[in-house]
Amino acid sequence: MYQGIVKPFLDFFVSLLVFIVLSPVFIVVILLLAIANSGKPFFLQPRPGKNNRIFKVIKFKTMNDRKDSNGNLLPDAVRLTPIGRFVRKTSLDEIPQLLNVIKGDMSIVGPRPLLVEYLPLYNKEQARRHTVKPGITGWAQVNGRNAISWEQKFSYDVWYVDNMSFQLDFRILLLTVRNVVKSEGINSATSATMEKFTGTKS
Repeated sequence: MYQGIVKPFLDFFVSLLVFIVLSPVFIVVILLLAIANSGKPFFLQPRPGKNNRIFKVIKFKTMNDRKDSNGNLLPDAVRLTPIGRFVRKTSLDEIPQLLNVIKGDMSIVGPRPLLVEYLPLYNKEQARRHTVKPGITGWAQVNGRNAISWEQKFSYDVWYVDNMSFQLDFRILLLTVRNVVKSEGINSATSATMEKFTGTKS
């Protein structure tokens, strides 16, 4: 009952309320990122949702589109703008995803929506993360976020799928607030953003 009725109801009304409350911040961040990113404050990208249904996730654009002499994008650490770094550190880049939740593509709490190109790389157990809606925050995010390995992330995601409840979601939200305040797990151990998943090594 919680997953099918209560959770979608709470997702919609809580997201709508939070979006209205944060709308002044939303507008300010849009203006600052538009200046930093040549008029492009948003980042839209196809992501797989529940049952692998593809939707477009909405995030603030924290990196510019600078390229090298060969036309290739520069490394993430170079393209990450000062305002983008601040937006990532404070998790403000996740605010636009409230619109995805309101639309019904996402949930407030659930496994993070990852790249479409990862779908054929999951093993059978890891693929179970797509049996629920993806979330803005999740069990993996409050247990290391980008500072843990992909295998650890997927293990946390599947554990969440098997243990979803109102109490767990509430706990994850409280831990998310704590992590945002402490700025924990923003970067991986070796780069400014998480390295790409290339499949689980046997």
